[in-house]
Amino acid sequence: MKNIKSKFKSFLLLNTLFIILLASCQDKKNEEDGHEEEKSENKVALTAIQFKTVGIQTGSIENRNLNLVIKANGYTTVPPQNMANISTLIGGTVKDILVLEGTYVKKGKVLATLQNLDVVEMQEDYNSAIANIEYLQLEYNRQKTLSDENVNPRKILQEVKAKLDVEKARAKAAKNKLQALNMNTNGSSLVPLISPISGYVGKISIAKGAYAETGITLFEVVDNSQMHLDLNVYEKDLGSIAIGQTIDFVLTNQGNKAIKGTIFGVNKSFSNESKSVAVHAKINPADSKDLISGMYVSANINIKNATVPALPKDAVVKNGDKYFVYIQEEHKEKAIAKKSKTHEHKEGESHSEEASGEEEGHDEIHFKAIEVIPGTTDLGYTEVKFVEPIPANAKIVVKGAFYLLAASKGGGEHEH
Repeated sequence: MKNIKSKFKSFLLLNTLFIILLASCQDKKNEEDGHEEEKSENKVALTAIQFKTVGIQTGSIENRNLNLVIKANGYTTVPPQNMANISTLIGGTVKDILVLEGTYVKKGKVLATLQNLDVVEMQEDYNSAIANIEYLQLEYNRQKTLSDENVNPRKILQEVKAKLDVEKARAKAAKNKLQALNMNTNGSSLVPLISPISGYVGKISIAKGAYAETGITLFEVVDNSQMHLDLNVYEKDLGSIAIGQTIDFVLTNQGNKAIKGTIFGVNKSFSNESKSVAVHAKINPADSKDLISGMYVSANINIKNATVPALPKDAVVKNGDKYFVYIQEEHKEKAIAKKSKTHEHKEGESHSEEASGEEEGHDEIHFKAIEVIPGTTDLGYTEVKFVEPIPANAKIVVKGAFYLLAASKGGGEHEH
């Protein structure tokens, strides 16, 4: 009975040890799989044939004199004095529209005419006041002569003068109203809408025969000759911004056409909750003729030239939200494999040459992805800062890095 119990305990003990060993092996396998997955993401290998076919080229970090920039986005715009929203001071029916959208007009050009009979009354008030002024002026002169000769009391002279002043004020008020409507004192009942600036007609918001109300924009006229940029610069970059700095910007909807500008003003208050400040830059008039207000732009504000570590821009690739370069790793496996092949076929020289040719085609060249923080890009080079130090003599891939990235993701893998 004791032997049976002893054997049963031994069986349980062995079974428990087996389960523990199995679990340990599984954990080790999972850990190795995890390391293998991490390794596959950061490393890639090419055969010598692939290396030559792709045209991989290596180089080293260089110190380059690059133009440091601050990137900013914004819009094209015109100063308020170069944009006119034209409305009417008096309502009326649209009689004629004399321009089309997109046409160029000079300052003082009549854009449309409105008909309102109230302006006839203003003209009558003015003409009536002028007639009364002529009569009262003669009467005032006569009464002044009689008053000087003590024929009439001075009170009569004062009454005539008071009436004369009232008529003069009435004539002046009627004339000011007519001038505000761009009308003369003798004319028709048509009120002209006149452009206060030279520029291009934008949106027309009236139609012939419709009633135009006061306070409503009827025409837009824009002078693009003074086009400038409003760029949004964040608080952390404000200390580097100064008046007179040059900018290079592109119109994203115009085939990335590059245009230059110069900063002429920086706001002293934040534009919105994003803590950005508007920076104003003027554009060369020759470059602004084809621009319209409201175009979205991406700009580089040129801060200064500095000598920084840099690589050709094609050496830096983006994977997710991080940036990497590839360095060539030195492996002893190639020499060992080649030595083994030569020893195996040492019986004949031609056999050895065959092995050498075969080795040349199948030996692997290994590369490792190294994370970097890119800076400014100028003259085809990008400033780079390495997250971790690399060997001073590291061979950095300067051409073909994108292919290595694709290969690491499975897009360029080779078969053995």
